[in-house]
Amino acid sequence: MTSAPLAARLTHVAGPLFFPVTAYGADGALDLDAYRAHVGQGVAAGAAAVFACCGTGEFHALTPEEFGACVTAAVEETAGRVPVVAGAGYGTALAVQYARIAEEAGADGLLAMPPYLVVADQEGLLRHYTALAGATSLETIVYQRDNAVFTPETVIELARVDGIAGLKDGYGDLELMQRIISAVRTEEPDRDFLYFNGLPTAELTGLAYRGIGVTLYSSAVFCFVPEIALAFHRALTTGDDTTVNRLLDGFYRPLVELRGKGRGYAVSLVKAGVRLGGLDVGEVRPPLSEPQPAHIKELAEIIERGRAVLRSDEGSESPDEGPSEDPDGAGAGTGTGTRGGAA
Repeated sequence: MTSAPLAARLTHVAGPLFFPVTAYGADGALDLDAYRAHVGQGVAAGAAAVFACCGTGEFHALTPEEFGACVTAAVEETAGRVPVVAGAGYGTALAVQYARIAEEAGADGLLAMPPYLVVADQEGLLRHYTALAGATSLETIVYQRDNAVFTPETVIELARVDGIAGLKDGYGDLELMQRIISAVRTEEPDRDFLYFNGLPTAELTGLAYRGIGVTLYSSAVFCFVPEIALAFHRALTTGDDTTVNRLLDGFYRPLVELRGKGRGYAVSLVKAGVRLGGLDVGEVRPPLSEPQPAHIKELAEIIERGRAVLRSDEGSESPDEGPSEDPDGAGAGTGTGTRGGAA
């Protein structure tokens, strides 16, 4: 854990947000050595933050003891170079328990998952996240998706809660997000509130979210082809829409279409990609299942097509001129999340 506030460290980021998979051995038990290697490789590659034991990290499949061990390993491996945000979820009592474990492990913040199973009203959701934010000293990012979808009025109240730093959107209603951003900006103009695109394979909707001022996003792709994720992040940040569209057409759209061929592929396909890269992180735990062999082969082909796009872009640069410069000087490192709604 570092002394700098999480929100401040995430406002200006120079790379994607990294959501590592959780590594298991052949016997299904945690493989902390492989997990440390995975986290370390991601940080070395240029991750702006590590979100440990979240959706891609199979939070749902971990015991509290395993969760604590993974968060501790992530904190130790990052060694303060980037913030570590840990998942927390289920009902209020269990979410608070996970939050306190994360705090003891040295995490810098929490990603608050939706409450387990129940469909609550707005008042109940507000009470839940207020209680979670008040249970530790960690800054909390609230995850909007599934059974936790908020009205603009509720997000205004969340933004007023000490310890709640932002909203991650995994629901995908851009009109609702625009109304939320506008409402918080209007009612809390001095509030530095962060917004994240948290849709699966968020790069596919990066241009759309950038249009409403949301530039922070989850990158599961960074787990298994960081060079592609970094190139896309750099292009999106600098407004290089040509490169963005080439990667969307040649890599991200085919990847999303493959992801749609199996339930749970948002996690299991990512884990297969990590294994294709040479790091054995094991298989997913039940109730998830492994991708079909044909789909893993297809994933390898999509990865190669993505790398071919990068090689083509590199070959198109003049050796005398080098990479083109952003005329406004907005290079990597200026990818900001919307703060109070400002782009």
